[in-house]
Amino acid sequence: MRQRHYTVTAAQVQRHARENAQHYLRLPDHGPKTKAPVLFALLFWAAARLASIAAACKALRDAPCDQAVRDALFATLPEFPELQRRLNRALAGGAPRALRRRPQRVALDLTLLPYYGLPQSDPEEIYKGPCKAGTHHAHAYATAYVICQGCRVTLGLRAVHHSDPWDAVVRDLLRQVRRAGVRVRLVLLDRGFYSAAVIRYLRRARYPFLMPVIRRGRRPDHPEGASGTWAFTTRRRSGWAEYTLTDRAGQRVTVALCLCYRREPPQRPGARKRRPQMWLYAYWGVQPPSVGWVRETYRRRFGIESSYRQLREGLIRTSSRSPQLRLLFVGLALLLRNVYVWLHWEVLAYRRRGYRAVDLNQLPLKAVLRWLAAWAEALFGLSLDQAAARPFPD
Repeated sequence: MRQRHYTVTAAQVQRHARENAQHYLRLPDHGPKTKAPVLFALLFWAAARLASIAAACKALRDAPCDQAVRDALFATLPEFPELQRRLNRALAGGAPRALRRRPQRVALDLTLLPYYGLPQSDPEEIYKGPCKAGTHHAHAYATAYVICQGCRVTLGLRAVHHSDPWDAVVRDLLRQVRRAGVRVRLVLLDRGFYSAAVIRYLRRARYPFLMPVIRRGRRPDHPEGASGTWAFTTRRRSGWAEYTLTDRAGQRVTVALCLCYRREPPQRPGARKRRPQMWLYAYWGVQPPSVGWVRETYRRRFGIESSYRQLREGLIRTSSRSPQLRLLFVGLALLLRNVYVWLHWEVLAYRRRGYRAVDLNQLPLKAVLRWLAAWAEALFGLSLDQAAARPFPD
């Protein structure tokens, strides 16, 4: 193992995270006790501890009260569209420069944060989808990310309302990727984006894409037989096909399909064999050399699930009905994760011929978040006492 000649300190990491966030978000000082550095220190502590703003103000001795912090945030945060633009500029600003050298594979996905309250002003701001955590209501956010040498970098963020068309969501995310200076080689989409409108836009914009196909039509056990995309699942061999989608307006679009028939081997000796599966993928703009290439190419997209898991490791808890505040918390979680990626790429990676040697196990994300929490605790001090109704027994 190569000998290390430099040292990264918690003070350097927190200063870089704070300056990066303030440079793009541009939050002004609200008062002598709620200046921008104070607000970012409290927000970073709450993100690192998976706590709320009220819990942060209670745990830190010299911090302002939680009501003063909330008033400062609501007074200094820009409007919702402007806040989303600033967060996207912050995400793109922390991306490694190596992403701009050659076209990249871009993955798009949708994450749902369950919500149990009422909308603040517009009912459409609540996304209604499948049941998750006991509710059909959620705040939805679509993201675009790129994998570079194992580093998953988020480049685009967009809040999704219930009435937003999917082709508009895809268009906005890809525009944010282009504004970041990244050229798109292949778009890997979640199955939720499978629709005639999205396919028509990607073909019109000349974006090669690959996405799973939603099974629609009559199931194979129907008395009249399978129809739609369910008919392809009755085959017992991998292969290629074409399928024509029709939207509600009656417009049609034809797309190529890859049929991946896979028999899962038993996990242990003597275990019952799993049923064979037929996976369907829609693609355009690429010439797949084999069915295995399609399966492995899309499998790499699953790294976005790790990004969402790490997003929840730095997401501030809140019960606020404000979509603006919730967007800020999601954007800060993604921004802190980009700082973690930037740190491994620019500082901790080994120099070698060709690509850099990146090892994400050197400094886990939780360790970076602990550094940010320690900085806030050193700034305000920890509250080590609690008001009680009775004296502590001797």
